Amino acid sequence: MQPFMMKGYSNHTSRGDYEMKRYKGSTHKRAALLTMSLAFGLLTACGSGNGNDPAAESAATPAGNTPAAENTAEPSKEAAIVEITVWDKPAPDAATKAVAEELQAKFDAAYPNIKVIHEDETQTPEKFLAAVAGGEQPDVFRPSFPKMQEYVQAGIVADITDLINASPDKDRFIDGAFNMATRDGKIYGVPLSMYSTGVYYNKKLFETAGITSLPATWDEFAATAKTVQEKNPGTIGFDILGMDWGDWHFEYYVWQAGGDLTELQPDGTVKLNFTSEATVTALQYYKDLKWTHKVVQSNVLQSFEENNKDFYSGKSAMILGASDAYNTFVGQGMDPSVIGFMPYPVGPAGVGPSQVGGSFWAISPSATPEKRQAAFDYIMFMSSKEAFETRLQFNKDNGLGVNPFTVVKDVDTSNYVEGMPADFLSAIRKAAETQQLEYYLKSSLSPYVVKPIQKVLLDQNADPLTELKAAEQLAQKEVIDKYNTDILSQSGK
Repeated sequence: MQPFMMKGYSNHTSRGDYEMKRYKGSTHKRAALLTMSLAFGLLTACGSGNGNDPAAESAATPAGNTPAAENTAEPSKEAAIVEITVWDKPAPDAATKAVAEELQAKFDAAYPNIKVIHEDETQTPEKFLAAVAGGEQPDVFRPSFPKMQEYVQAGIVADITDLINASPDKDRFIDGAFNMATRDGKIYGVPLSMYSTGVYYNKKLFETAGITSLPATWDEFAATAKTVQEKNPGTIGFDILGMDWGDWHFEYYVWQAGGDLTELQPDGTVKLNFTSEATVTALQYYKDLKWTHKVVQSNVLQSFEENNKDFYSGKSAMILGASDAYNTFVGQGMDPSVIGFMPYPVGPAGVGPSQVGGSFWAISPSATPEKRQAAFDYIMFMSSKEAFETRLQFNKDNGLGVNPFTVVKDVDTSNYVEGMPADFLSAIRKAAETQQLEYYLKSSLSPYVVKPIQKVLLDQNADPLTELKAAEQLAQKEVIDKYNTDILSQSGK
């Protein structure tokens, strides 16, 4: 995940400077939550392709329930009209405005007893929390993955476990699709869009090097990078991310070593784990890739765009990236047939979870039973197989980007992305089976994590533990102490 949406980035979700703490939904607590969240500058969530534009995300909207064209249910003419408010009105200049309005009109025709009030789909956290605090929360909204977890904890999304379990289409979603909307066994959202991260590799460079099996461990990854580099003179085994967003990729290695950079405590405070065994092990591996194995680019601080260029130009054999980076590489002229994708090689802990992002459909917990059912009907209609494929076809016909990763099993995105290798989508789905969200308070702590990463990549004599200890002490003093004090004061402790 990148801290900011900038050129070269797509489909990633950013976490605010300070995450919300739990509250139960009273007016007083909602107001307190709003005040705290706005004061700490919660950042907007990044959608598919262009920041926080759900219209762009529609290309990745999953199928859900009864296909729109096949909905033959005849609502009772005597049934009362149920009105729901949905935050999905496309902006006047939205690229997908036409297809969004087409599907909305089809829903109106199929469900005459449900009146949908469409409101501006732009959903900054500030706007959403202001609506919650003012008692104007929409019946249906679309939170991002990190925000979904925060909103569940805050009690501002409805438990829809019964509706999901009663739906005949629950099993159409891929394994793990509901994970990030599940808490204590209860489901709070329907997957809308999703991206998954992993390792991109150049099949042609691998073939030239005689590599027939993909690396599954850290040791195998380093050996593979070295072999590819040696057998393809002038190439780089692996482009590492050492620039100012270096923690974005580094955190994956901490996970693979069995840890995380921060730990959320039961009382809402945060504990730093910069000096944990897992973090130190991960940073030592980074150092070894640079100085021992010598398989990374010479300019370890080069931009994210330069890393991408190394890959799509055939200079680098491997690079980390999200599922939708495929469009970037092909768009720059890379032959689709040479683009490979694999899950992360596992680290010492024997795991290699994928960082995931995207968004969900969610329902307000204050919605009446009638509104709740109407909201679910709307969500599943918009998540239908036909609706999903209609969006994909529209994007293909209009030259818009298509996220190759879909959260359902019965929609083949390769039909809408020309030349996609048959094994690409299956590899993405495999990577997404084990998921993890980015570390807590990332946007506030990122500069502190990046400093030791850059130090060990630039200085062969730098000691990982020493650098991490200094970073942790500074982050504790400048960020965590104040954050924890504020959290405890909000809870009256």
